[in-house]
Amino acid sequence: MKKKLAMALLVPTFIAGTISLGQDSASAAKDDAVIVKSVNFRDKPSLSSERIRYLQAGEHVNILERVNPYWYKIKDGQGQTGYVTTQSRYISVGGASSGETAQTAAGTAKNVIEAGIKYLGTPYEFGSSRSNTRTFDCSDFVRQAFKDGAGIILPGNSRTQAEYVKKIGKTTTNWRDLKPGDIMFFMSYKGSKSSNYSGIDKSAQRITHNGIYLGNGKILHTYSVKSGGVRIDSIEGKHWEYRFVFGGSVLK
Repeated sequence: MKKKLAMALLVPTFIAGTISLGQDSASAAKDDAVIVKSVNFRDKPSLSSERIRYLQAGEHVNILERVNPYWYKIKDGQGQTGYVTTQSRYISVGGASSGETAQTAAGTAKNVIEAGIKYLGTPYEFGSSRSNTRTFDCSDFVRQAFKDGAGIILPGNSRTQAEYVKKIGKTTTNWRDLKPGDIMFFMSYKGSKSSNYSGIDKSAQRITHNGIYLGNGKILHTYSVKSGGVRIDSIEGKHWEYRFVFGGSVLK
């Protein structure tokens, strides 16, 4: 109990020193936008919502509201209202700056991390229920942190989450290049030494674990009953470093 309390007290300071934030610009957006690449036009701001149709490259739309860092409420040329991703590779908004986008992403990453921190010590259960937060396995925990902190509903397991991140397109195989809030993906445990993983083509390995990168060489995750559930671990010089396959962000 004392260890858990001490960790909870240290984490806000750790997060504040890791992520530099600016004003959240989620509420304001320019009226005019152009679809850059064919993209889902949905009836609600959720990946699980119904698709109205595909918006085609070159279509002009009016942005009515930026609901959150991930969804615009828009009106298309026929007057239909719905929602579309804010990802710049799909929609170009006049006047949006890269600085504003970076500030918003950093703020959301902080929210995701803080949401995850609230579950420190929550017991581990393989195949945990996605309908409650009494227990977590690794991917259930990551999914819940993003749901609570960013309103993003990720796929249900570590492999489908890995594919989701890959589709966004910006990943790295060097964990030192990760940003706080990025998701880390790992292969199976084969030993605690670097030599246990030498000669292995990690890109061909099955993803068996994931967690949230905190910055400063730390990961927030859960992986076994014995380890005490949701916890923070160091990466460098540990099997986590040797097992790391790739990482990336859903906050684009």
